[in-house]
Amino acid sequence: MRIVSLNVNGLRSAARRGLAEVLEEVSADVVCLQEVRASPEQAAGLVGNAYHESWNPAARAGYSGVGTLTRSRPRRVEAGSGRSEFDVEGRVLVSDVGGLLLLNVYVPSGTMGQARQAVKMSFLDHFLPFVSGLVAAGRPLVLCGDMNIAHRQIDLKNWRANQRTSGFLPEEREWFSRLLGAGLVDVVRRLAGEETEVYTWWTLRAGARERNVGWRLDYQLATPDVAERATAFEVRRSPMLSDHAPVIVDYDL
Repeated sequence: MRIVSLNVNGLRSAARRGLAEVLEEVSADVVCLQEVRASPEQAAGLVGNAYHESWNPAARAGYSGVGTLTRSRPRRVEAGSGRSEFDVEGRVLVSDVGGLLLLNVYVPSGTMGQARQAVKMSFLDHFLPFVSGLVAAGRPLVLCGDMNIAHRQIDLKNWRANQRTSGFLPEEREWFSRLLGAGLVDVVRRLAGEETEVYTWWTLRAGARERNVGWRLDYQLATPDVAERATAFEVRRSPMLSDHAPVIVDYDL
């Protein structure tokens, strides 16, 4: 099973840049999209015709939103995580595909100031027990998404200069460690090794993408039974579909 996770930074923009063609080329079984910023009616057909489409849009037009695309029809799809102030932003989608739970999440960004950082931390405080409950149920699970956190120093190029920057704050990194401690494995880090630089987001300024001065904000986390079956990964930097890159993982399931 090939699973792709990508923050599209606007589905319609990514579609114009060739999203459907890239998905056809990589032949993914599951695609988790974040920051869709489109209604289901606007999104329909932009990813080709090979997938069953499930969407959780934000109530506010042109904002946030997630979507999960699956080759086979999901047994069940649930939108949201049970807190209305976050669910109106379209941040969580849980799909049951062949007995595998796919948790697609777009964690809020805190880069717009203290108010949004407080929202982000509140979301994280709510999201951790939500994930823990899914893991405790004993089902095989893959969490895909833009976590808006670089977990460790190896996960961003200029970590020394960003220790007080949202996305690399000590409390965010500690939260990420607790998330893994709830029973999840960082699949890409396991495959890449402890000291390999892997980035998934680059600022659009100063040629950062070309120089590979980036952050790893996008992850696939899995319960151990699934993580041990991960065989290969790729972060596809070209073509540029958004300021993020697709995170592609193959699982022998």
